[in-house]
Amino acid sequence: MSQKNDNLILILALVITLCLVGLGLVWLIPILIKNLNQNNPNSVSITSSNTGASSLPPSPSENSIFSRFSFGDKLLIPTLKNTDKETAATAFAAQNYPIAIQSLETSLKSQKNDPEALIYLNNARIGDKKAYTVAVAVPIGTDVNAAQEILRGVAQAQAEINTTGGIKSIPLKVLIANDDNNSEIAQKLAEEWAKTPEIIAVIGHFGSSTTIAAAKEVYQPQGLVMISPTSTSTEISGIGPYIFRTVPSDRFAGEALAKYMLETLKKQKAAVFFNSQSSYSKSLKDVFTSAVYGDGGEIVAEIDFVEANFNATEAVKIAKQQGAEVLMLAMNTETLKQALWVIQVNQGQLALLGGDSAYKPEILQLGGKNAEGMVIAVPWQILAHKAAKFTLESGKLWGADVNWRTAMSYDAAKALIAAMSVNPTRKGIQETLATRGFSAEGAGTKIRFLPSGDRNQPVQLVRVEPGNRSSYGYDFVPIGIPNN
Repeated sequence: MSQKNDNLILILALVITLCLVGLGLVWLIPILIKNLNQNNPNSVSITSSNTGASSLPPSPSENSIFSRFSFGDKLLIPTLKNTDKETAATAFAAQNYPIAIQSLETSLKSQKNDPEALIYLNNARIGDKKAYTVAVAVPIGTDVNAAQEILRGVAQAQAEINTTGGIKSIPLKVLIANDDNNSEIAQKLAEEWAKTPEIIAVIGHFGSSTTIAAAKEVYQPQGLVMISPTSTSTEISGIGPYIFRTVPSDRFAGEALAKYMLETLKKQKAAVFFNSQSSYSKSLKDVFTSAVYGDGGEIVAEIDFVEANFNATEAVKIAKQQGAEVLMLAMNTETLKQALWVIQVNQGQLALLGGDSAYKPEILQLGGKNAEGMVIAVPWQILAHKAAKFTLESGKLWGADVNWRTAMSYDAAKALIAAMSVNPTRKGIQETLATRGFSAEGAGTKIRFLPSGDRNQPVQLVRVEPGNRSSYGYDFVPIGIPNN
């Protein structure tokens, strides 16, 4: 009898246990599903662009595409990290904007030249209020200096509009993103932004190949305006009505360099060094080559920087044997070392020409005496616009000179701000920018676009000359303007 009672008790206990487990699962499963959905980037719902708070999802993992962009909750530029910025990022993520503001203001007192901190500060001052949002894509992982140069222009334009009342009383919020100048990453970022209604325009990307990939595959077909401040390849022209740029195309630079070679240097034969894997480099080479032949000159050699057996000593020797009088260096960021090698080997014997990618401090610092006299085509140069409002304000804001990348990114932001003041929607921005009479005040000249989306502006030729403005003993000086 006792054994039967014991069995009965065991059975009842088992039934009760199973019931409790079942009830627990009924309660727990919906919570687990909800948490899984929150951590799944494919299940994120985005709120309307009329909301002030960021509706972009948090980063589910360090490997996620979301870890590559930030309004201020993450620090993206490792070389600019400090305790105050880290405190600010933590506070921003917790929506504790007063602490974020205080910490960022403290950081900027010690690192005045930090554009990431200024953008995050501008965003923190907006807090959860309604704002218009643009994304800016920069190559932090591959060219951190260029990334900061671009961000300075955007930060300056954002600060100007927000401190003067915003765009019809609505402030501008900026999302910083690191695409590493990688086409695949850029497309993934673009795809995320295209499906995020609050992002109504994009400034970027850096290199032409990256810009072309994102523009063709995402921005144009998805109807999201993109303005590149730095991509110059002629292949970008006419991709579609949603694609613009504030930097003049290689057509302007290549033709200007060819004209300078033939008419000013009085030289007829050039050897062209280029990167066959870069749309920008090939574009500049092609335009320069066509212009030289068109005006009676000759290209005696085309030498690929990225050939497996590239040797600068042999390449310069071959160029000389072919009768070259000029070396045209259509380098890009990835082939800076090869270009510097050529400059060193040449030792000032043949005249040197270069595109805007050669406008780098390394040319002055490492090229030095061997780079003296090199002529480079750029869209803007500070000594040619010393009295401009942008130049004066940038000097006060950053405590140092800025270059053409900062000026062109400032212009990209200013163009978008002008368009937003007319119609702050994706379609409205596109239609405004494409209007024949559109213009906006830029860093040096008015911003106007051709029907192709290209900037209607000539380039500025600069020459490497001895000077002390850069602290390297050599400066980039606009041709015809004294170095002072």
